[in-house]
Amino acid sequence: MKFNVSYNKIVTDENLMETIQHGDNSYPFHFYYENLAMFDFNCIEWHWHTELEFLYVESGTVTVWIGEKQFTLSEGSGIFINSRILHRFYSPVEAIIPNFLCMPSFIAPQDSLIFQKYVLPIISSSITFQIFHVGVAWQAEALSIMKQIIAAQNSVLSNELMTASLVQRFWLEIYENVDISYEKDCQNNLSSSEARLQLMMQYIHLNYLRNISLDEIATHAMASKSTALNLFRKYLHVTPVKYLINYRLKEAAILLSKTEKKVNTISDETGFNNVEYFCRIFKKHYHLTPSEYRNEKQWKSYDR
Repeated sequence: MKFNVSYNKIVTDENLMETIQHGDNSYPFHFYYENLAMFDFNCIEWHWHTELEFLYVESGTVTVWIGEKQFTLSEGSGIFINSRILHRFYSPVEAIIPNFLCMPSFIAPQDSLIFQKYVLPIISSSITFQIFHVGVAWQAEALSIMKQIIAAQNSVLSNELMTASLVQRFWLEIYENVDISYEKDCQNNLSSSEARLQLMMQYIHLNYLRNISLDEIATHAMASKSTALNLFRKYLHVTPVKYLINYRLKEAAILLSKTEKKVNTISDETGFNNVEYFCRIFKKHYHLTPSEYRNEKQWKSYDR
């Protein structure tokens, strides 16, 4: 079985919402057959979207961050990520991850009984994600349906109808087996925390060239410094300052691999302003000097 491989680069707006629409109004479903090794740094960075997302690990392992949770998916497992949930994927090496996204209305029209009774309770619940392992009977059945959906994308016969039917079957497995009870206050608190975190991440992305302080980052989200520290540690497992430095390093690495700018210029353009410090911290993070990193990336580019 062969698929057309899609090498996508995640593009988000200032709120980390993915800007691309997956599918269209007439068919709000889209399938991707992706290899994490083809993304910058083997990573699909933090983003969220209104679509539901379903991902299967065909080969390799994938580290997943969803809000404050971090875990690793092994080959043969899968995951469902609910609408509007902030998430990130990474693999240290190659990982093949066929995945598909669809609007909730793909399962049933919003004004229908099916949507109100079976779709809305899940997308409005506190469920952020559901992992599927072959060792659990109902999850093994869900994985089997997921693989049928993937296989259907290579079919030219009744592709859309078959996909819609299988997605409904997949959703029924979720509806019948997950606990959708929740406390409204708990859900509101979760949404408020993630919203403030996104505001602070947005502020860093827009101002990383400046020498911004923890106080500035926290103030942008109307939070105290201690709250900012707690939110970053809880959801991203780093401090705000460490996140800022890592973001600068990522931007520097992109410039090293895609431009011929001098190292000291890149140091200045990514907010470090001290080339010796930049080189030292870059090597600590990537285990290569900036020049070695550039040479390696250029060699791989020529090799392809």
